[in-house]
Amino acid sequence: MTRVVITGMGAVSAAGVGADALWQACATGQSAVREVLFEGIPNQKVKFGAALDPLDVQRLTKPNEARFQDRIAIISRAAGREAVAQAGWGEDDFDDRCGIVFGSGFGGAETLDDSYRTFLKDTALRLDPIAIPKIMANASASWLAMEFGVLGPTYCISTACSSAGQSIGLATQLIKAGIIDRCLAGGAEACLVTGTFRAWELLRVMSPNLCRPFSKNRNGMVLGEGAGVLTLESLESAVARGAPILAEIAGYGSSSDAGDLLRPDKDGAARAMQQALNQSGLLPEQIGYVNAHGTGTIANDKTEAAAIHQVLGEGSQAYMVSSTKPIHGHALGAAGALELIVTVFALNRQLAPPTINFEEFDPAVGLDPVSNTARPMDTMACMSNSFAFGGINASLLISKPQ
Repeated sequence: MTRVVITGMGAVSAAGVGADALWQACATGQSAVREVLFEGIPNQKVKFGAALDPLDVQRLTKPNEARFQDRIAIISRAAGREAVAQAGWGEDDFDDRCGIVFGSGFGGAETLDDSYRTFLKDTALRLDPIAIPKIMANASASWLAMEFGVLGPTYCISTACSSAGQSIGLATQLIKAGIIDRCLAGGAEACLVTGTFRAWELLRVMSPNLCRPFSKNRNGMVLGEGAGVLTLESLESAVARGAPILAEIAGYGSSSDAGDLLRPDKDGAARAMQQALNQSGLLPEQIGYVNAHGTGTIANDKTEAAAIHQVLGEGSQAYMVSSTKPIHGHALGAAGALELIVTVFALNRQLAPPTINFEEFDPAVGLDPVSNTARPMDTMACMSNSFAFGGINASLLISKPQ
């Protein structure tokens, strides 16, 4: 079947604007997590998050379009522009052979939160008449289509924390099947707003201090936000136009736990990873690095570690594992895109980014990650995992194009 490669990447995250800013933060272990306080939460217990810099969002906003877009659409378009520029796509590349597959868990969370707060203060107040198109989950996908004039199929994938991973996987399948030749894929989330943050706080899965994936003293995740876009195209297309090839998407796996809505399942995660491995034709020992979902919660880290051991081998020294979420936060529907971008950089730079804040090996997890400082590696392939509430799993394998 058609081989699919990555030719461009763009990102907006708490680490700043640009894929390079995201990578530099991850490679050097510089966390973008900072204090976030909400006036509407008087008894706020969790006070940290990887929030977008308001000045970055302001600089990225086109004044004549501001009233028509939630923050999520603004950062999605910015990430898209960066990816397209790196890929070198021109006007002729956005015909009906070009598609968009873009994910989001919440959609326009800020607009929704503002609308409810305004309505509750005074039901007679006139709400934003453009609120609905700003809130809808597919707004970012549609704005990307309008930004570039993309005429092919456009999809919005909403599978919670695996939204972006699923989107990139589906885009890969569409190209492999010959339905399209190129695609903008990824995901975005901008939900550090009062109502959403309070709901996550009450779920009791967020750390009150530091996110420590895989560490024995881990006590929860840290919320983040951002957007990641990758330009995917057939290898034939990229070679024909002399495009930069950053990596090949060698395999994609997706599975459903079909079990508990919130509690992860080892076998479900392992099935997704095994599917990606089988599709790639690679051997487990050829996978040198895994960018783990690694949220820092008690259950997730233990379950994911068991799945990694099951698929790649327990106690193997062939691969390194890290979670970069303590740096850019758990960006939910954008997580898979941001983390795949980090993984592409890791593959090209042959450097495994660190799991910062790690303190103590947990025998119950049995995984010793790349802790606190990046490590050099020598590998031809890397894996990136995204496992979501609802038991929806996605695993992506990238390799150096041969």
